Amino acid sequence: MIVTVTLNPSIDISYRLEEFLIDDVNRTDKVSKTPGGKGLNVTRVLKQLNANVLATGFIGGRTGEFLEDGLKDLSIDTSFLKVKGNTRNCIAVLHEGKQTEILESGEEISKEEQEEFLSLFEKIIKKASVVTISGSVPPGIASDYYEELLKIAGRNNIKVILDTSGNSLKNIVLNSEIKPYCIKPNETEIKQIEGKEINTKKELIEYLNSNIFDEIELVVVTMGGEGALVKYKNEFYNAEIPKIKVVNPVGSGDSTVAGIAYGLENNLSIEELIKYAMTCGILNTMEEKTGFINVNEVENIKNQVKVIKL
Repeated sequence: MIVTVTLNPSIDISYRLEEFLIDDVNRTDKVSKTPGGKGLNVTRVLKQLNANVLATGFIGGRTGEFLEDGLKDLSIDTSFLKVKGNTRNCIAVLHEGKQTEILESGEEISKEEQEEFLSLFEKIIKKASVVTISGSVPPGIASDYYEELLKIAGRNNIKVILDTSGNSLKNIVLNSEIKPYCIKPNETEIKQIEGKEINTKKELIEYLNSNIFDEIELVVVTMGGEGALVKYKNEFYNAEIPKIKVVNPVGSGDSTVAGIAYGLENNLSIEELIKYAMTCGILNTMEEKTGFINVNEVENIKNQVKVIKL
């Protein structure tokens, strides 16, 4: 089983407008309201791949109920901790080829609720082989909270894929005593760990060879249309992807995480795992909806991904 952790989920609301009027009334009948958050994008893709997946995190209030109901409508199993605060809304206004976003930070999670979730997490991962942890932490939670989750997973010999950024990623890579099995930064996020100036693939390889990554078995650095550079143990792989028509790139990194988790759960070779990861990311960009892939195209796209050992 794969457990996906989304500590700061949301209801993603999108409004499509021909024109966005400032200081005026805007009306539309093109509205979408879906369970959101990076980890839930991962969850949806895994479900489409017929993986055995369970979603967890914090939810609260009527919006939290709406979020959980939306996942159940997709036949996704959940085990959320219900908290006092309300699950946040994240609003996107799509207009004139642009996207304007209003993102709530979410309500504060109390110390008691944080401790409750650690207990819940330890219970629900007993049957898991892979855990994905995605996105930001809500207010009230320190950036080292992910380390507590890693410790629990480590005690249970479970592989963790961590997809976060900023201080959360920096703290795990530089300061944590226990490391995730895999991290999936993009080009910008990998540079931010130590503020490195990295301009070429050679410089990136040299950086990934530094001792701060020694205990992280798998590092997948996504590079948009250029594919990815992957470090597995002490070996490097270059993933080349086909040119496709991009419809919606949002969530492609989350879909890549889903592909990695699927590969680990099914004990795929590193080359096949990389192909699945790239394929899921590509297929997400070809869909209007975030966190969705056309499973009928998996084999077709996977056969076009080239993995070269460097």
